[in-house]
Amino acid sequence: MNCLIVDDNKLARTAMKQLTSHVEHLQVVAECNSAMEAYNILQKEKVDLLLLDIEMPGMSGIELTRNLGRKRPVIIFTTVKKEYAVEAFELNVADYLIKPVNPARFIQAIEKAREILDSNSRELQVADNEFIFIRDNGVLKRIKMEDILFLEAMGDYVKLHTTQKFHAIHTTLKAVEEKLPTARFMRVHRSYIVALDKIEAIEDGTINIFNNAIPIADAYRSPLNSRLNLL
Repeated sequence: MNCLIVDDNKLARTAMKQLTSHVEHLQVVAECNSAMEAYNILQKEKVDLLLLDIEMPGMSGIELTRNLGRKRPVIIFTTVKKEYAVEAFELNVADYLIKPVNPARFIQAIEKAREILDSNSRELQVADNEFIFIRDNGVLKRIKMEDILFLEAMGDYVKLHTTQKFHAIHTTLKAVEEKLPTARFMRVHRSYIVALDKIEAIEDGTINIFNNAIPIADAYRSPLNSRLNLL
């Protein structure tokens, strides 16, 4: 997994490079002190993962992410501030790390990125209304429909969360929505589809499913209430 470190702070780049040195099969191809420098490298080099600071002179990490569009590496934001988390969430990045980064938390983020990268050839197919099949590197894997908790759009991928783990599928949320049975699943946000029977609680515009907080967009509140037979 090729990695690019982008941070205007040299000490922060050194600390991040030290973290990467302890992870097998993670290779730093370059370090950048600005988003513009990173943008130019990404036009020429193959990069799988971007470890990207947010607050930098000139172009911010968030602006770089937007400028890269859909053809971008997997991105993990690294920052000293928490207030960008919502904006980062909307950009569907793999993870959001607060500096100084804890090594265990770093490994967790890298594993998320690896799962996404390993899923390039996955596709989703629905058999009846009881199972879905994910094509993973030429092998069809069966997943029980009842095990699905929710689906989350993330860039060029959809993360399918089950009771055991999540699977990253190279597709769009719209394409998945068209294949899922409407009696069991409903879109509640531009980035989320939920399994209606897995909803445990709804509070302050947020759905709780197995300790996952999922936002409800205003446009979906009334349809969701109708589906839930809300009194």
